[in-house]
Amino acid sequence: MSSRFAPQVWSLFRIVVGLLFLCHGLAAVFGLLGGHRGTGNAIEAGTWPNWYAGVIQLVCGALVLVGLATRPAAILASGSMAYAYFVVHQPDGLMPIQNGGVNSALYAWAFVTIAVLGAGPWSLDALIAQRRGERSAPAPERQLAQSRP
Repeated sequence: MSSRFAPQVWSLFRIVVGLLFLCHGLAAVFGLLGGHRGTGNAIEAGTWPNWYAGVIQLVCGALVLVGLATRPAAILASGSMAYAYFVVHQPDGLMPIQNGGVNSALYAWAFVTIAVLGAGPWSLDALIAQRRGERSAPAPERQLAQSRP
């Protein structure tokens, strides 16, 4: 199977995940895109934990979207989604499909993957590394191939 387009597809994956997460933040913090959980309203500033989660979604979503400080932003985003899953959803049932935590679980694992594999070639991180003359991190498919026996 050819992995010719793997670096570009990886960047697109990161961009889409970042954009979707950013949309959650815009809804929560500013009441845009239908507002928090479709209410049409923003969450009142300082409300624990929802407003803080919205700020994390807004900031980390934007950073992951553009590929700037991608790994730390992805770790923070993953942790916030793991918190959401285990504190909010998991007490209502064991499996995500039972407890309404599918989005939180998917985001948590997607962001862990982004943190491990990096931003990809279409990112500000890659552009900054290139301008500094640093060798950019290996593309995800090369990292995976190198780890195989």
